Amino acid sequence: MDYSIFKGRRVLVTGSTGFKGSWLCTWLLHLGANVSGFALAPADDAPLFDQLNLRDRIDQHDGDIRDMDTVRAMMIATQPEIVFHLAAQPLVRYSYDEPKLTFDTNVSGAVNLLEAVRENDSVKALVFVTSDKAYRNKEWIWGYRENDELGGHDPYSASKAAAELVFAGYQDSFFKNRPGFAAASVRAGNVIGGGDMSADRIVPDCIRAFKNGDETVLRNPQSTRPWQHVLEPLSGYMAVAARLLSDPESARGAWNFGPDAENVRTVEELTRTAIDVWGSGKLRIERDANQPHEANLLMLNSDKAKSKLGWRVHWDFTAAVTHTVSWYKRVNDGEDPIKVTDEQLDQFVGAAS
Repeated sequence: MDYSIFKGRRVLVTGSTGFKGSWLCTWLLHLGANVSGFALAPADDAPLFDQLNLRDRIDQHDGDIRDMDTVRAMMIATQPEIVFHLAAQPLVRYSYDEPKLTFDTNVSGAVNLLEAVRENDSVKALVFVTSDKAYRNKEWIWGYRENDELGGHDPYSASKAAAELVFAGYQDSFFKNRPGFAAASVRAGNVIGGGDMSADRIVPDCIRAFKNGDETVLRNPQSTRPWQHVLEPLSGYMAVAARLLSDPESARGAWNFGPDAENVRTVEELTRTAIDVWGSGKLRIERDANQPHEANLLMLNSDKAKSKLGWRVHWDFTAAVTHTVSWYKRVNDGEDPIKVTDEQLDQFVGAAS
C-alpha cells in the first residue's frame, strides 16, 4: 500500500491514549500526518501513550467520548480530514462489572462521534472501528463475513453490535449522499503487541507474571483465538481510509481484518510460545466453573479486504508473538520504548513491501 496519502493530512484518532490508538498515532506520525488525539487520560494499565511520549508529539485533547459538548468542541478545534474512531470500553469481562458504562461509551459515545462528524464539513473520511465480537457468535469453524448476523451475548459484544447498527443508520441517513465524504466500519479482534497492559488479557497477564517470577494462570486454556499483531488490523484501517479518499464508492460499508487460519491458536499455545520468547516462565491451569461467558471460537473471513484492498497478513503466529514479547523484554531491559516501537514499525512495513 502507498501510505503517502497521509502525509500532511489532518488526522484525528479517538481513543488515542489506548493500546491500539497509541500504535496508530505513532504510525501516522511516521507517515508525516498532522495527528490529533482525543481520549481520557491514560489509565494506570495503559502506559504506552506515556512511554511513547505522545502527549508532546501529537495535538492531544483530553475528554470523554460520552460528553457531546466536549466531542463537538474537539471536532471544531481539530478540523480533521480523516477520523479514526477507536474510543471504547474494550474489555469483555469488565463489561459484566460495568454494563452501563460499556453501553454509554460504546453506543452513546459512538452517536456523539457520528453526530460531530455529521456537523463538520472538514471530515472527508471516517473509519469507524468496532470489533469481531459484533457478530452473533455461533461457534462456527469458518470465518464470519461482513454480511453475517450481528449480535452479542455479553454487554461488550452487544454494545459493539449496537454501534454497528448506529453507524449503519448514520450511513444510510446522512453519509451516503454527502458530497466529498465517505465512511466505513472495520472489525478486528484479539490483537497483541508491545505496550498493552490491560487486565484480563493473556499477553499482559503473561508479562506481569514473567516480570514477577509468578505463574501465568490460564482459566480456559483451550479457548481458540485468531491472534494477530496490532499492526495488521491498523494497516487495514489505513488502507480503508486511503480508499475512502481515493475511491469512496468502493470503500463504503464494513470490512473484516483477521489473521490467516495459521494464526488461530489456543490460549495455551500462545502462553507457551510467549514463555519460549521471554526465556523463562511457568503456567498453571485453573478452570473456574463460575466465570462469565466468553466465546471459545470466533474467526473472521477477510476475503473482501484481500480481494478489494490487496490487504494481507504479514506476520504469522510465531512472528506476531515474537515481536510482541520481545518489545516488552527489550523495554524491561532498559531500551527506549520509542526506539523499539519505531524499529518494529519499520520491520512491519518492510515485510509488507
